[in-house]
Amino acid sequence: MAGALSAEPPRVQVTGLLLGAAGTVLAIAGISGIGDAALLPVLAVAILLGAMFVWLDYGFAGGFRALLVERDGRTLGAAFIVPAVAALVVLPVGMLVEGYGRFVAPIGLPLLVGAAIFGVGMQITNGCGSGTLVAAGQGSRRMWVALPFFCFGGVLGSLMLPAALRLPSLGEIDLPALLGPWGGVVVTEALLGFGALLVLRGARPSRGRLLAGAAIGAGAAALFLVSGTPWGITMGLTLWGAQAVEALGWDLSGFKFWSSGWTREALDGPLLAMHGSLSDVGLLLGALLAAAGQGRLRYGTPIGWRGAAGAALGGLLMGVGARLSFGCNVGAFLGGASSGSLHGFVWIAAVLPGCWIGIRMRPTFGMKTK
Repeated sequence: MAGALSAEPPRVQVTGLLLGAAGTVLAIAGISGIGDAALLPVLAVAILLGAMFVWLDYGFAGGFRALLVERDGRTLGAAFIVPAVAALVVLPVGMLVEGYGRFVAPIGLPLLVGAAIFGVGMQITNGCGSGTLVAAGQGSRRMWVALPFFCFGGVLGSLMLPAALRLPSLGEIDLPALLGPWGGVVVTEALLGFGALLVLRGARPSRGRLLAGAAIGAGAAALFLVSGTPWGITMGLTLWGAQAVEALGWDLSGFKFWSSGWTREALDGPLLAMHGSLSDVGLLLGALLAAAGQGRLRYGTPIGWRGAAGAALGGLLMGVGARLSFGCNVGAFLGGASSGSLHGFVWIAAVLPGCWIGIRMRPTFGMKTK
């Protein structure tokens, strides 16, 4: 009891708060002249989501390790509640309300291979798409190494994707298009429940973990409502990489992925005009502000050359894998499953073999398997 009474409150890291506030002001200034009324709400909700990841100590990558190394599916099983909550909003609104869309993608070799590649990268980086941004916001040196490689890997993946999509495929399997919006909701929720039971195998996730997942799912639904599309991480990072390499003199407009449509508009437009890019900035800023407010910035933690090499390789693999498989834990699993697209369910299964390989590579880069 005496120890509890003498415990000091967390020490606020003022420099981090000032950096977060300055970054937020710069982001608001950057979107002020674009003329899209959704941008400020997108930034605000993304900042809140970034803070929630820190406050709730939430992440996806560790759940795969716990399942594959320790046969403990409680963390990963609890994660199925995230798309289950988001689907209650994303699926019916995306089907019934004009101006809203969903993430529906084909099931084929690019999805399977890309998810596996992403799984390798996720384990040797020690974070997924959202985890990379959140940990970077918290000051992780590892993630600041991984982040530019993630962006560049996304560019490489975007150049591969048009050819990959010509491979044989089952095509898109869109449950609400087949069953109607409410039938799609019922079947989607049933599939998510069944997937959770398969992973849990009789174990019970903690109440706190379920509540945290439900909160993240609600945040994802809120971001969908203000943005018009499900939450995605990796396309924003790919755009960061694409605009960076164009600034260095590499013209991407001749490549099919970037030659026309919304990708060409995003490439030629302001970096923060794309909702996914802006929400990535918000996620990072929210994590920075929350971590600094709790005294949890970790910029002083060294990683060594092996850790840096793993972060670089892992970031590159995640970028490539995300583009081939249409996203990450957020864009592909959360966004796809909450949209009622079967590709989201296939993605979560296809990422497991890659995670298994990546876990066994972790000691090479100075990390524990557990």
